[in-house]
Order: sequence, then structure tokens, then C-alpha cells
Amino acid sequence: MPYKAMETLLMDALRLYHHPIAITFLTSDDDLAQFTASVDYVTPIKPLTFCQWETAARMQGKTVLGTEASLACSNAKVSFGWRDIDANEIKSQGKYTVDLAQAERFLRSKPSLPKGLKAIGVGPLGASTMEPSCVHFYCDSIQAYHLAIDYMAATDTHPLHTQLMMSSAACGGSVWSYQNQAFNFSTPCSGSYNAGKTERGEVYVFIPGSQIKAVCERLQARIDKYGSSSITRPGDYFPGGDICKNCPLIGFKSPKACESCTAHTS
Repeated sequence: MPYKAMETLLMDALRLYHHPIAITFLTSDDDLAQFTASVDYVTPIKPLTFCQWETAARMQGKTVLGTEASLACSNAKVSFGWRDIDANEIKSQGKYTVDLAQAERFLRSKPSLPKGLKAIGVGPLGASTMEPSCVHFYCDSIQAYHLAIDYMAATDTHPLHTQLMMSSAACGGSVWSYQNQAFNFSTPCSGSYNAGKTERGEVYVFIPGSQIKAVCERLQARIDKYGSSSITRPGDYFPGGDICKNCPLIGFKSPKACESCTAHTS
């Protein structure tokens, strides 16, 4: 299944608000050359956060090529192996912890890439020309549930264990999913809503790029079998129908239908 078809399926079946974001860690000069030669991309005019790179991908359908020089977030630089944890970084996280010693322990427990990362490709999944390192979804809780269920079925994994970190939700969450080759779920970082990085209180889902095809194939197989993507009520997109084991308590009928006739009810 091509990446464009995967994105179309995910967008249509789960009614996603945003493009799934393909995050590609370019670790060598050859990777970087292949990426820049095969995809139309843009670069930040001035340094921005990783989350702001993602905004262009998920909301505008643009592919961003980001580098250490164009990244403004120190948290993300630590996650991507572009910055060491120093006294300033520890102090910046002190507001979340009981003291600076705890802040340092928390920081050092977070995942990070080894040094040497050349750049990061951040774009809509449908525009991918290389296997992404991971795919990051900005979605609501029900969409996250559907993704989790299909992931568990596709990979024969149950239950799922997720990672929630102090700060570094998008950047650290992506790195963790890639390094562990596992599904991840988390909330956004603090401040993401009033900073304009999220709009609806979205949650984050991360799926390794090596596994996204299997998840999409599972989703398609479920649609083929039941007639829709809905787990809550197979064959019906309306999620409120899942009340008391799919009893049809929520129903409507045309005013033209007689009271004893069910032909026009839905």
C-alpha cells in the first residue's frame, strides 16, 4: 500500500483533523541526499520549535527539512542528540519538579538519539518517499483508540504500554517510538494549547514507520469485513451507538414513517 493511499485511508476512515506526520531521522549524508532529491520541501525562515515544524506538515501539507540550526527548542535538541543536558537545561525544567536534582534525573531518563543526526524530514505521510522513522498523529481520544486497537491486532500486542514524559512530548515521544519500534501515546506538552501548537486539546499517537503499513492493512481489512472503520458499531460511523453492547437505543426515524414501521428508522 503506497504512503499516499495509507494517508487517504487514515484520513477518511478515522476522520482525522490533520495529516498524519511522517518523521524521518536522516542519519547519514546518503539519507539526506536521497530525501532532498526525492521530495519537495521547505525550510524554516527562522529557528522554530519541532512542534511548529509539525504544524506546517499536519495543517498545510508541507514537508519541512529541519536541522539543528533551524531548531529553536532546547528540549527537542536534547531529544535529537543536538544538545547536551547542562545547567541551563536542568534549570528550565525546574518548574515541573520538586528540586533541580529531580529535574536532572528526569531529563537524563528521557530518550535521545545518538549524536550525528544530519537533519529531520517532517511532512505529511502521503508525501513520503522514504520509510518514516515514525508517524505522529494529532488526534482525539476516540481516533487514538481506533489506532491503538488496529495496532494491537496488526502486531499481536496486548496490552499496550505508553510513555509520558516531562516536556518533550512530540520530540521525545517520536524518538521513543522509533528506538523501541513500538506504539506510543501521550498528551501534548504543557503550554501547547495556549502556544498555538494544538487547537482542540488533541492527544498524540506515534507508530513506527516500519509498522504503519501493517496497521493500515488491518484497518482496511476491518472495513472490508464490517462495512466501516467503526469499532464502536460495525457498519455505522456514529460512535454513540455503542450503548449497552450495541443495543439500538439511539435511533431516529422519518416523520413520513408510520409508528409501527421500521423501514425508515436509522
